[in-house]
Amino acid sequence: MSRLLSADFAKLKKNKFFWICIIGMFLFGIFMTGMDHIAMISDGYVPHITNVLFVYAITVALLIPAFTGLFIGTEYSDGTLRNKLIIGHTRRNIYLSNLITCSAAGILFCIPYIIGSLMIGIPLSGIEDGTLKGIVILILLSFLMATAFNALCTITGLLCQSKAMTVVINILAACFLIVMSIYVLSKLSQPETYSGVSLDTATGKVSVEEEIDNPDYLEGTEREIYQFFNDFLPTGQAVNISQAGGASGRPELLAAYSAGIIIVSTAIGIFIFGRRDIK
Repeated sequence: MSRLLSADFAKLKKNKFFWICIIGMFLFGIFMTGMDHIAMISDGYVPHITNVLFVYAITVALLIPAFTGLFIGTEYSDGTLRNKLIIGHTRRNIYLSNLITCSAAGILFCIPYIIGSLMIGIPLSGIEDGTLKGIVILILLSFLMATAFNALCTITGLLCQSKAMTVVINILAACFLIVMSIYVLSKLSQPETYSGVSLDTATGKVSVEEEIDNPDYLEGTEREIYQFFNDFLPTGQAVNISQAGGASGRPELLAAYSAGIIIVSTAIGIFIFGRRDIK
């Protein structure tokens, strides 16, 4: 296992796409924080460091599928996977080695953005009292979310022998889940009531009437189902974290969901990969 990890991390260090993502995320963090500060000041608002600090969460949800597909896809295209099996490495260890390496890369995609954002954000805006603990919690949740997302993408990467097909499947699945998560969050964000308004056609005046129940507000079991998907899906967590609201007062639950996805998907992936016909 140690030799597999050593070889995979050596391959990671030479991966051009990995370094492009690292540099790109660092510059993206600087750009987003700087532009947010300028926009807030010009609009007369007080800029906060958390405004765009967690935007990377939704970004890595798109980078991870592409990277994992390309990185693991070369195992098939270069014949590396078959060679590993020939020299005696078990399929379980090969699967775990790829998962650990890609998960480490996913976490490393997050860190440059955080560093770049803090480098600009702290001198310009500072850190508000009492927010440091929440920032740390959200960062740790984002790392778990990225690992869970990687665990799902690794299944596709090692079961599909076409690198191009793996990348396409992963990216399309990620886009679908992101759109689904945004829709779920929008449904959960509906207010329970809204203010009714009326127009006096004679005077042209608009008057505000009493609060009216919102028919789109989710209640009961339906709301619990939507809330479950919002918390459970890695993309749902990514959308919430990107808006600095990922903890939702229940960080332990979100961490448990991510850990569950990692464990179950890894067990399923190892089981299927162990019976896969490697050409």
